[in-house]
Amino acid sequence: MPPLTEETRKGYTKQARGVAEDARVAVRNVRRDALAKLKQLTKDKEISEDEERRAADEIQKLTDKHIAQVDTALEVKEKDLMAV
Repeated sequence: MPPLTEETRKGYTKQARGVAEDARVAVRNVRRDALAKLKQLTKDKEISEDEERRAADEIQKLTDKHIAQVDTALEVKEKDLMAV
């Protein structure tokens, strides 16, 4: 199998960035749905506003953690693709 040309590697890198962005959007969509569920629970008086705030903070921490994992995976993949 012949080695990849620089143009091909750049194309794969661009494709990897697109996949990473899709993953970030998916994580944000999960966060949005979870926050909406929390607001509904608060509105229905099933949880207090303090519990909602704590849960929202925890959801944000998890979101940040998973987006960081996606970014790290993208960096590793870009380095792998651009290595000659």
